[in-house]
Amino acid sequence: MHFAYLCSESFFISINPAYFMNISFLKKISVLAISFCVSTSVSAQDLLAKQAPVDRKMKAVDSMILKKIIEQEERYNPAADLYEDWNNVYAHQETALPDSFRIDLRGFHMPTDSRVLTSNFGARWGRQHKGLDIKVYIGDTIRAAFSGKIRIVKYEPRGYGKYVVIRHHNGLETIYGHMSKQLVVENQEVKAGEAIGLGGNTGRSTGSHLHFETRLCGVALNPALMFDFRNQDVVGDFYMFRRNKYASESAMATRLRGVGSSSNDSDQDDELEIATAPRTSAPVHFHKVKKGDTLQAIARKHHTTIDKLCKLNHIGKNIRLRPGQILKYN
Repeated sequence: MHFAYLCSESFFISINPAYFMNISFLKKISVLAISFCVSTSVSAQDLLAKQAPVDRKMKAVDSMILKKIIEQEERYNPAADLYEDWNNVYAHQETALPDSFRIDLRGFHMPTDSRVLTSNFGARWGRQHKGLDIKVYIGDTIRAAFSGKIRIVKYEPRGYGKYVVIRHHNGLETIYGHMSKQLVVENQEVKAGEAIGLGGNTGRSTGSHLHFETRLCGVALNPALMFDFRNQDVVGDFYMFRRNKYASESAMATRLRGVGSSSNDSDQDDELEIATAPRTSAPVHFHKVKKGDTLQAIARKHHTTIDKLCKLNHIGKNIRLRPGQILKYN
C-alpha cells in the first residue's frame, strides 16, 4: 500500500506539475511574512525613536498654544464694557455701577509683602477713607496687583502724594498712594507683580505707608472684600459684586480682614500693636493740627504730656508739625 501511495503520488506529481509551484509559492510567502514581521518590528522601534523628539516638540507647541490662550484671555478686557473713556487727567471719576459684576481675581500679586494694616476702609475722623493703609517703609517695593495699563502717574501734595493708577483687564482700577518714587509712566502696560514704585510718605500722610484703593467704575470698593493682607492672598478666584449686598459684605470683610480683626499669628498681632497705638484701656482720640500748634499746646489742651504724645505717635519732640496732620492722644 505504501508503494501504491508513492506511485499514486508520483503519478499525481507527474500529471500535476503545479504541485511544486504551490510548495515553492508557500515557502516564498512564509519567508516574506517572517521578513515583514522582523522589518516591521525594527521599523516600529525606529519610528518610536524618531517620535520622541517630535513628542517633545509637540509639548513645547502645546505650551506655546496654552500661553497664547492665556494672553488672549488677558487681552479680553471687561473694562472696555465698563469705561467709556481713557484719560490721564482724573484719578477717579464715578460713573454708574452695574447691579452685579464678576471680578476675576486670578493672576493677582500682592502689592506689598507687608502684612500690617494701619487703617481700615470706611468712616474715619469724620470723613470717608476710600482705601486701606498698609505699613511699608520708605524704599519698599510696591507692585501691580493685576496686569493692566498705567492710566495716571502724578503728584498730589495735599492728597495721594506721588501716586499711580492702573486700569486692569478684570475691570478694576487700583490706586497706590504716598510713594517716594514712581517707576512707571502713563500708558505703559504692566504685568501683575511688576514693580511700579517705592514706599514713601508723600502727600497728606503722617508716616510712611501705602494707601491702596480698589475702584469699579470710579467707585471705591473695600479692598478687604478681595485682598487678605495678613495671609498675603486674595479671598477667592472671583469676587461677585452686587450692589444690594455690598454694604453688608464690606462691613463683614472689615471685621474679618481689617485692623483689629482676629488672628492666630501672635507675631502679626505684635507687629500691628507696634505699628499702631499701644494697647491700653484708655480710649484713643485724634487731634487735627492747626497752623501755629505746638506739641506743648496740644498736650496742655488735651491734659496729657509731650512724652505721651511722642510715644503714641512714634514721633520725636523736635518734629515739625504740619497743618492737617493727625495726632493721637489719650
